[in-house]
Amino acid sequence: MNTTDPIADYLTRLRNAIRAGHKRVDIPASNLKRAVSKILAEEKFINGYSEIPDKRQGVLRITLRYADGINAITDLTRISKPGLRVYVSVQELPRVLNGLGIAIVSTSKGIMTEKRAAAQHLGGEVLCHVW
Repeated sequence: MNTTDPIADYLTRLRNAIRAGHKRVDIPASNLKRAVSKILAEEKFINGYSEIPDKRQGVLRITLRYADGINAITDLTRISKPGLRVYVSVQELPRVLNGLGIAIVSTSKGIMTEKRAAAQHLGGEVLCHVW
């Protein structure tokens, strides 16, 4: 299946798995999705992820994080879309819920959180907000 917005597909699959109460979700792999999964694991929004090779692009198996039946991820929002890209400078980097959430930013140095981008004095495309 060919999708025009792989990040929106990734976030929708995560959102659907969370709402259905699944413990894990399988998503077609790509370098961008690996980078976003790594950030979510580092920020403790998911327990972890692993890659399952197949004859095509591979599959990312993401293990969701629950505490007392409540997921660590409350919501995921896509910000920059194919029809309307959202670019920000380092001064305009967003704060999600006063620092309780994260914004994932695509910079010239790779995919990172808004806090790390600000520390490295980088702006870029705001991919999504997670809280």
